[in-house]
Amino acid sequence: MKPFRNAVLFVAAALLSMNAMAQTEKDVVDVASGSKDHTTLVTAIKAADLVTTLKGKGPFTVFAPTNTAFTNLPGGTLDNLLKPANKSMLAGILTYHVVAGEMNEKAILAEIKKGGGKAVLTTVAGGKLTAAVVSDKVVLTDEKGGKSTVSATNLEASNGVIHVVDKVLMPKD
Repeated sequence: MKPFRNAVLFVAAALLSMNAMAQTEKDVVDVASGSKDHTTLVTAIKAADLVTTLKGKGPFTVFAPTNTAFTNLPGGTLDNLLKPANKSMLAGILTYHVVAGEMNEKAILAEIKKGGGKAVLTTVAGGKLTAAVVSDKVVLTDEKGGKSTVSATNLEASNGVIHVVDKVLMPKD
Protein backbone atom coordinates (compact mmCIF):
# COMPACT_ATOMS: atom_id res chain seq x y z
CA MET A 1 0.00 0.00 0.00
CA LYS A 2 2.89 2.35 0.79
CA PRO A 3 4.39 2.19 -2.76
CA PHE A 4 0.96 2.97 -4.22
CA ARG A 5 0.55 6.00 -1.93
CA ASN A 6 4.05 7.23 -2.88
CA ALA A 7 3.22 6.85 -6.57
CA VAL A 8 0.00 8.83 -6.12
CA LEU A 9 1.88 11.56 -4.24
CA PHE A 10 4.54 11.66 -6.96
CA VAL A 11 1.93 12.01 -9.72
CA ALA A 12 0.09 14.72 -7.75
CA ALA A 13 3.34 16.66 -7.21
CA ALA A 14 4.21 16.34 -10.91
CA LEU A 15 0.79 17.64 -11.96
CA LEU A 16 1.02 20.58 -9.55
CA SER A 17 4.47 21.56 -10.79
CA MET A 18 3.35 21.28 -14.44
CA ASN A 19 0.37 23.51 -13.63
CA ALA A 20 2.68 26.08 -11.98
CA MET A 21 5.01 25.97 -15.00
CA ALA A 22 2.08 26.40 -17.36
CA GLN A 23 0.94 29.48 -15.47
CA THR A 24 4.36 31.12 -15.65
CA GLU A 25 4.62 30.34 -19.36
CA LYS A 26 1.88 32.90 -19.99
CA ASP A 27 3.20 36.34 -20.93
CA VAL A 28 1.61 39.60 -19.78
CA VAL A 29 -0.76 39.66 -22.76
CA ASP A 30 -1.88 36.09 -22.08
CA VAL A 31 -2.46 36.85 -18.39
CA ALA A 32 -4.49 39.97 -19.24
CA SER A 33 -6.42 38.03 -21.90
CA GLY A 34 -7.42 35.48 -19.27
CA SER A 35 -9.03 38.15 -17.08
CA LYS A 36 -12.68 39.08 -17.54
CA ASP A 37 -11.84 42.46 -15.96
CA HIS A 38 -9.30 43.37 -18.65
CA THR A 39 -11.11 42.77 -21.95
CA THR A 40 -11.02 46.49 -22.80
CA LEU A 41 -7.28 46.63 -22.09
CA VAL A 42 -6.67 43.65 -24.38
CA THR A 43 -8.81 45.28 -27.11
CA ALA A 44 -6.77 48.48 -26.72
CA ILE A 45 -3.45 46.57 -26.84
CA LYS A 46 -4.56 44.98 -30.11
CA ALA A 47 -5.79 48.31 -31.55
CA ALA A 48 -2.46 49.96 -30.66
CA ASP A 49 -0.56 47.09 -32.29
CA LEU A 50 1.33 46.35 -29.05
CA VAL A 51 0.67 42.60 -28.80
CA THR A 52 4.05 41.58 -30.23
CA THR A 53 5.89 44.10 -28.06
CA LEU A 54 4.19 42.99 -24.84
CA LYS A 55 4.71 39.33 -25.73
CA GLY A 56 8.41 40.13 -26.04
CA LYS A 57 11.21 39.14 -23.70
CA GLY A 58 10.68 41.93 -21.18
CA PRO A 59 10.70 41.93 -18.29
CA PHE A 60 7.82 44.35 -17.89
CA THR A 61 5.88 45.76 -14.97
CA VAL A 62 2.38 46.48 -16.23
CA PHE A 63 -0.16 48.61 -14.38
CA ALA A 64 -3.32 47.20 -15.95
CA PRO A 65 -6.49 49.34 -15.88
CA THR A 66 -9.74 47.43 -15.44
CA ASN A 67 -12.71 47.63 -17.79
CA THR A 68 -14.33 50.00 -15.27
CA ALA A 69 -11.27 52.25 -15.39
CA PHE A 70 -11.72 52.64 -19.14
CA THR A 71 -15.49 53.14 -18.74
CA ASN A 72 -14.80 56.01 -16.33
CA LEU A 73 -12.88 58.00 -18.94
CA PRO A 74 -14.78 61.07 -20.17
CA GLY A 75 -17.56 60.20 -22.62
CA GLY A 76 -16.32 59.23 -26.09
CA THR A 77 -12.64 59.11 -25.08
CA LEU A 78 -12.23 55.35 -25.39
CA ASP A 79 -14.11 55.17 -28.71
CA ASN A 80 -11.94 57.98 -30.03
CA LEU A 81 -8.71 56.31 -28.87
CA LEU A 82 -9.67 53.02 -30.51
CA LYS A 83 -9.96 54.65 -33.96
CA PRO A 84 -7.12 53.62 -36.32
CA ALA A 85 -6.20 57.28 -36.80
CA ASN A 86 -5.38 57.54 -33.07
CA LYS A 87 -3.24 54.41 -32.86
CA SER A 88 -0.07 56.27 -31.82
CA MET A 89 -1.90 58.24 -29.12
CA LEU A 90 -3.39 55.01 -27.75
CA ALA A 91 0.02 53.31 -27.85
CA GLY A 92 1.46 56.26 -25.89
CA ILE A 93 -1.18 55.94 -23.20
CA LEU A 94 -0.80 52.16 -22.94
CA THR A 95 3.00 52.24 -22.79
CA TYR A 96 2.65 54.88 -20.06
CA HIS A 97 1.27 51.97 -17.97
CA VAL A 98 4.43 49.89 -18.49
CA VAL A 99 7.75 50.13 -16.64
CA ALA A 100 10.82 48.31 -17.94
CA GLY A 101 11.99 45.62 -15.53
CA GLU A 102 10.06 43.46 -13.15
CA MET A 103 8.89 45.24 -10.01
CA ASN A 104 6.76 43.16 -7.71
CA GLU A 105 4.86 44.81 -4.85
CA LYS A 106 7.77 44.32 -2.46
CA ALA A 107 10.17 46.09 -4.85
CA ILE A 108 7.77 49.00 -5.35
CA LEU A 109 7.29 49.38 -1.60
CA ALA A 110 11.08 49.29 -1.12
CA GLU A 111 11.50 52.10 -3.68
CA ILE A 112 8.81 54.16 -1.95
CA LYS A 113 10.56 53.69 1.38
CA LYS A 114 13.95 54.51 -0.14
CA GLY A 115 12.46 57.69 -1.66
CA GLY A 116 11.16 58.90 1.70
CA GLY A 117 7.54 58.08 0.91
CA LYS A 118 7.53 58.46 -2.86
CA ALA A 119 9.07 56.63 -5.78
CA VAL A 120 9.26 58.03 -9.30
CA LEU A 121 8.92 55.29 -11.92
CA THR A 122 9.94 55.92 -15.53
CA THR A 123 7.56 54.36 -18.01
CA VAL A 124 8.38 52.78 -21.35
CA ALA A 125 6.68 55.81 -22.92
CA GLY A 126 9.31 58.00 -21.22
CA GLY A 127 6.91 59.57 -18.75
CA LYS A 128 6.91 59.50 -14.98
CA LEU A 129 4.56 57.89 -12.47
CA THR A 130 4.85 58.71 -8.79
CA ALA A 131 4.11 55.84 -6.40
CA ALA A 132 3.21 56.38 -2.75
CA VAL A 133 1.39 54.49 -0.01
CA VAL A 134 -1.99 55.96 0.96
CA SER A 135 -4.18 54.13 3.51
CA ASP A 136 -2.06 50.96 3.12
CA LYS A 137 -2.52 50.90 -0.67
CA VAL A 138 -0.06 51.83 -3.41
CA VAL A 139 -1.37 54.87 -5.28
CA LEU A 140 0.09 56.02 -8.58
CA THR A 141 -0.06 59.66 -9.61
CA ASP A 142 0.26 60.43 -13.31
CA GLU A 143 1.80 63.51 -14.89
CA LYS A 144 -1.58 65.25 -15.00
CA GLY A 145 -2.19 64.73 -11.28
CA GLY A 146 -4.64 61.85 -11.74
CA LYS A 147 -4.50 59.14 -9.10
CA SER A 148 -4.98 55.40 -9.53
CA THR A 149 -5.03 52.84 -6.73
CA VAL A 150 -3.40 49.45 -7.14
CA SER A 151 -6.11 46.93 -6.27
CA ALA A 152 -4.31 43.65 -7.00
CA THR A 153 -0.60 42.91 -7.17
CA ASN A 154 1.94 40.40 -8.34
CA LEU A 155 0.07 38.68 -11.16
CA GLU A 156 3.05 36.72 -12.46
CA ALA A 157 3.81 36.30 -16.14
CA SER A 158 6.72 34.72 -18.00
CA ASN A 159 7.96 38.16 -19.06
CA GLY A 160 7.04 40.29 -16.06
CA VAL A 161 4.39 41.13 -13.55
CA ILE A 162 0.98 42.82 -13.66
CA HIS A 163 -0.57 45.06 -11.02
CA VAL A 164 -4.26 45.96 -11.44
CA VAL A 165 -5.18 49.67 -11.23
CA ASP A 166 -8.58 51.33 -10.94
CA LYS A 167 -8.01 54.35 -13.24
CA VAL A 168 -6.40 54.93 -16.62
CA LEU A 169 -3.15 56.85 -16.12
CA MET A 170 -2.56 59.76 -18.49
CA PRO A 171 0.78 61.13 -19.68
CA LYS A 172 1.43 64.81 -20.32
CA ASP A 173 0.10 65.97 -23.67
